[in-house]
Amino acid sequence: MKNIRNFCIIAHIDHGKSTLADRLLEFTKTISSREMQAQVLDNMDLEREKGITIKSHAIQINYKYNNEQYVLNLIDTPGHVDFSYEVSRALAACEGALLLVDASQGIQAQTISNLYLAIDNDLEIIPVINKIDMEGAMIPEVKDQIIELIGCKEEDILLASGKSGIGIEEILQAIITRIPAPEGEIEAPLQALIFDSVFNSFRGIIVYFRVFNGVLRKGDKIKFSNTGLEYSADEVGILKLGMEAKNEVRAGDVGYVITGIKNAKEVKVGDTITTTANPCKESIKGFEDVKPMVFAGIFPVETDDFEELRECMDKLQLNDASLTFELETSQALGFGFRCGFLGMLHMEIIQERLEREFNQTVITTVPNVSFIATTSKGEVIRVNNPTEMPDPTRLEKIEEPFIRAQMISKPEYIGNIMTLCINRRGILINQGYITPSRVELTFDLPLTEIVFDFYDKLKSATRGYASFDYSPLEYRESDIVKMDILLNGDKVDALSALIHRARAYEFGRKLCEKLKDLLPRQQFQIAIQAAIGAKIIARENISAIRKDVTAKCYGGDISRKRKLLEKQKEGKKRMRQIGSVEIPQEAFLAVLKLDE
Repeated sequence: MKNIRNFCIIAHIDHGKSTLADRLLEFTKTISSREMQAQVLDNMDLEREKGITIKSHAIQINYKYNNEQYVLNLIDTPGHVDFSYEVSRALAACEGALLLVDASQGIQAQTISNLYLAIDNDLEIIPVINKIDMEGAMIPEVKDQIIELIGCKEEDILLASGKSGIGIEEILQAIITRIPAPEGEIEAPLQALIFDSVFNSFRGIIVYFRVFNGVLRKGDKIKFSNTGLEYSADEVGILKLGMEAKNEVRAGDVGYVITGIKNAKEVKVGDTITTTANPCKESIKGFEDVKPMVFAGIFPVETDDFEELRECMDKLQLNDASLTFELETSQALGFGFRCGFLGMLHMEIIQERLEREFNQTVITTVPNVSFIATTSKGEVIRVNNPTEMPDPTRLEKIEEPFIRAQMISKPEYIGNIMTLCINRRGILINQGYITPSRVELTFDLPLTEIVFDFYDKLKSATRGYASFDYSPLEYRESDIVKMDILLNGDKVDALSALIHRARAYEFGRKLCEKLKDLLPRQQFQIAIQAAIGAKIIARENISAIRKDVTAKCYGGDISRKRKLLEKQKEGKKRMRQIGSVEIPQEAFLAVLKLDE
């Protein structure tokens, strides 16, 4: 065990984690030059297209140092804040972390929040300044920032370039000399942490784990502590670029186990694996629960596909434990799911993955939160969906959830953050300096105001230099109204939204304008209206596509033209009564992308 090292790479988005991982694999000959490609650990098409890591990936590297053979288990982590849950899972399985900072950009928000996650897990931090060969590299300044942030010595900071391969050997040596070997006893009862799982249509669910104590052998009878279910370990092994079967995986190692589980509900990420013959006394602690930020409905385009969508959601949840969902119904869209996401990017990625990996075309509704409504008869109703909102005439009061939000940023962005929060009905609770260059602001904010695009706006207002965390508070009384969208007088319940009265008018106007651009023109006029109860607050018209019926009349009496136009007018009127408006998928997404 003294020759095993478990480490991960943490950084802000786009600071070069995947490129550095490529160089480490190439330098140690873990991957042959034939298998080598850019972002080799990012095996999803989406990850390659967007140039971001979405999933943590584990791979074992063998490296010889001072004539001894070492086993290094690398877990590559995502950098985008929407996937910080993935990072927390990777950190739970490691003893050390490479903290990567871009030489031309310096320390950014995600660097700080990922660093705090690593410190909470008592990891050994190795600071690395990456991209030192770029023209805009500010090496001395970035060194000072790192020293101020983590209090290390200047000689502890490594300089590297993932692209040209500078400093790779020094990084490997630092991993061996500075990261402690895993502690644990091989003789003790088996105790292993599940940090990820994937679904394979041939083999069932493959569980990735890190062994803290004991040995997991092929053919062992194992038990998951949380669910209490028992299985047989049909195959165990280690993770190279593919999976490599072994007879046993020992304490300190990272590996996989296949038990033939088919039901997604049976595997919980963060659960402890132990043997039934000699179970461990306690489960592994220190695993955080996921906090969804955005709730939205996901519906199949064809109602018949609902059962298939349910299976796909289960499989996707296996691979992405931060996705939460429950059943929901809608008049316009039928059966579907109310899902909880970590942010808007997460929501977009889930939708793309459903389409690509499972061939499911889905419709996403307007994101919102749950409210508590009290009727005049004293009934208390939890409103998760605009359609459940009681009639305003029967409503005594409505309460919305508030959160306590903490934002950490640079002092020069205080004004921007204040303006943003106050515009979103925020109440300033506290403001204080953590260091001379970092300030913490605490606000009470309505959750409704942050699910939409608060996060993106916060990042824009601070150039990415703001980390954001929140904890739920109580429900408070508020002036919330239900805003409906009408197309030719018919309500479209999937576009309804619950919104504060003060923002309803502006929001309704913008939504009508956006829908005018997105709905295809028909042969009859379409009226798009936003309404609160019976009161119309905004309207846009989409004019009809007109066929020139008078084209064949050249010359002759004007009454001939008038007769044709009258006939056309009658036809349009009839069409409007029976014609229905098809709403494209983009229209549902437009609501999410309304610019301020």
